[in-house]
Amino acid sequence: MRIGFGYDVHRLVEGRRLVLCGAEIPYELGLLGHSDADVAAHALMDAVLGALALGDIGHLFPDADVRYKNADSMKLLEQVIEKMTNAGYALENLDITIIAEKPKLAPYIVKMRENLAAAFGCELDRVSVKATTEEGLGLGGAGIGANAVVLLKNKQI
Repeated sequence: MRIGFGYDVHRLVEGRRLVLCGAEIPYELGLLGHSDADVAAHALMDAVLGALALGDIGHLFPDADVRYKNADSMKLLEQVIEKMTNAGYALENLDITIIAEKPKLAPYIVKMRENLAAAFGCELDRVSVKATTEEGLGLGGAGIGANAVVLLKNKQI
């Protein structure tokens, strides 16, 4: 078994889409980043890469590389999952906490979980996505952050 932890944060700005775990969230602001800035998917990728001791997404998908400009983070996640599979591991479970003052994310949580379960090819009950606020502290509505933890199991055991 291997455990990995990931964290990411992006600033909210006008003129960008808000995408979390591959789900587009209707909102007047979106996340600023080189790719689609899906903080939840980014934290998850870092957790998987960390569990495998393969670095982080900045190393794998550098923001100086034009191939990743406005990239779909769920497509990047597919590449990370392929690395996980090629290393002989499978997802046991994952847990993501999205930190956002606004918008309210509860209506989109099921879609996010479904997107991730489909990406990993696993049952929905192995995928947890939660949302919380920082009670007006921390990011204070200027951005959205996410924490992710994964448990990977060696398929050979």
